Amino acid sequence: MPVSRRYRPEPRFPDLGSEFCDPVAPAAFPQTTLRYRNDRAAAEVGLEGLTDAEWIAHFGRFEPLPGQAAPVAMRYHGHQFRSYNADLGDGRGFLAAQLRSGDGRLLDLGTKGSGTTPWSRGGDGRLTLKGGVREILAATLLETLGVPTSRAFSLIETGEALQRGDEPSPTRSAVLVRLGHSHVRFGTFQRAAWHERPDLIATLVEHVRGLYHPGVAAGDVPGLLRAVVEASARLSARWIAAGFVHGVLNTDNLNVTGESFDYGPWRFLPHYEPGFTAAYFDQFGLYAFARQPEAVFWNLTQLAGCLKLVAEAEPLTEALNGFGPAYIRELRTAFLMRLGVHSAGEAADQTLLDTTLAFLRESGAALRWEPLFFDWFGGFASSARALAGPRAGLYRGETFEAFRAALFDHESDRPERLEHPVFAAADPEELLIDEVEAVWAAIAARDDWDPFAAKLARLEASRGAYALSR
Repeated sequence: MPVSRRYRPEPRFPDLGSEFCDPVAPAAFPQTTLRYRNDRAAAEVGLEGLTDAEWIAHFGRFEPLPGQAAPVAMRYHGHQFRSYNADLGDGRGFLAAQLRSGDGRLLDLGTKGSGTTPWSRGGDGRLTLKGGVREILAATLLETLGVPTSRAFSLIETGEALQRGDEPSPTRSAVLVRLGHSHVRFGTFQRAAWHERPDLIATLVEHVRGLYHPGVAAGDVPGLLRAVVEASARLSARWIAAGFVHGVLNTDNLNVTGESFDYGPWRFLPHYEPGFTAAYFDQFGLYAFARQPEAVFWNLTQLAGCLKLVAEAEPLTEALNGFGPAYIRELRTAFLMRLGVHSAGEAADQTLLDTTLAFLRESGAALRWEPLFFDWFGGFASSARALAGPRAGLYRGETFEAFRAALFDHESDRPERLEHPVFAAADPEELLIDEVEAVWAAIAARDDWDPFAAKLARLEASRGAYALSR
C-alpha cells in the first residue's frame, strides 16, 4: 500500500495485555460508501496516499495497516453522571492502530460504530450516520477555535437500518474513525482500582508517563497527576473560550492527554448562558456550560483516588489542588487567543477576561457568543470593522467601553491575519443547532451532501484565518 516515509506504526497499548483490552473483530457491513476522509490529518501520519478503495479497505472493512496489531476493545469503568458503572468498556468501537505523527506524538486510530465487543452490554455496536456527521462537524470547529481535540479521520456509510429511541427510526448507519492523542481514560485507572490491583495501576502509570508525559520522571506518580491536571485545566479553559458544551463529562470521556474526544450531545452556545446544557437527559445541569470546569475537577479527584493505591495522599492532593490556579491561568490565555491579542501582564489579562465575560453577560441573547470574538479579533486593528458591522448597535454602553478599553490595552497578535478574506464576511462560522439539523436534513431527505461539504470548506477557511495553535 502507498504509505509514505512519514508512516510510523507503533502499536503500544495491546502490549499491556488482557487486563487492559480484548482482541475483537470488526463487523461485516453490507455496504461501505466513503462519505468523508480527512486528508490533512492523514498526511500527518503518512496515509494520505491511499486510494479511496484502499481507504475503505482499512477504515470500512478494517484490513490491518502495515505493522499494526489486531484491533482491541479497551477495558475501563467510569462514573456516569457521578454514579459508578463497573460494566463499561469499548462497546461499539476499538483501537484500530497506533502510529507516530510528524511531531513525534503517539496517536490512535479509534473507531466508533465498528461492531459488537465483549463490552457491548446488549447494544448493537453501531453508529448512526447522523452521529458521525455531528462528530465531524464538532471536531472540525473545535480545532478551528484552538481546542485540543481528536479529529474525525474517516466516515463510511455501512448500509444498515438502525433502531434508536431518541431519533426517527430506522436510521442510516456508519462507522467513524477518529485520530486522537490517546484513548486511555480516567476510567481505565478506575477499573484497575476497582479490582484492587495496584500492580495494574503501576503498569498503567508507567505506560502513560513514558508515552504521553515523558517529562515526568519515572516513578513520580504525583508528577504524572500534575501533568494530567494541567492538561485538563487547559482543555476546560479552551471549551469555555470556544463557547462549547461537551454534554457528557463522565470519567470515561476524559483522557490522560487533555484532548477532547467522543462527541455525543454537544452544543455551542448561542449566547452567554451559564446553565446551558447539551444533553436532554442532563436534567439537573450537572454538565452545563459553566459547570464544566467543576465536572473536570471532580473527575480528576476520582483519578487521584485511584493513584492513592501507588502513592502517598498528600502529594497527590497537592497536585490536584493545582487545578484551580492552572484553570484561571489557562482561561486568560484562551481568551487572549480567541481575541487575537498578546498578553499585557497578568493583571491586564485578567481585566480583559473579566470585562469580556461581563459584556457577554449583560448583552444576553442580543449578542451571540461567537460573533463578539470574530468582530473584535485583533483588538484595536478590528475596531473600524466591528463598529461598521451588523452588530455595531450592540457595541455601546459602560460595560462595552470597559471591555474595549481592556482589549485596546493589548497589542494585536499577528494583525496580518485580518487580511484573510474570512474577515471580510459579516458573520463568523458557527455551529448552532439549527444549522447542524439543516445540514443533516439535506442528507436524510435527499442524500444531498453539498451543504455538509460546503460547511467543512468554510470551517477550513476559518481555521486558516485564525491560525490558532492546537
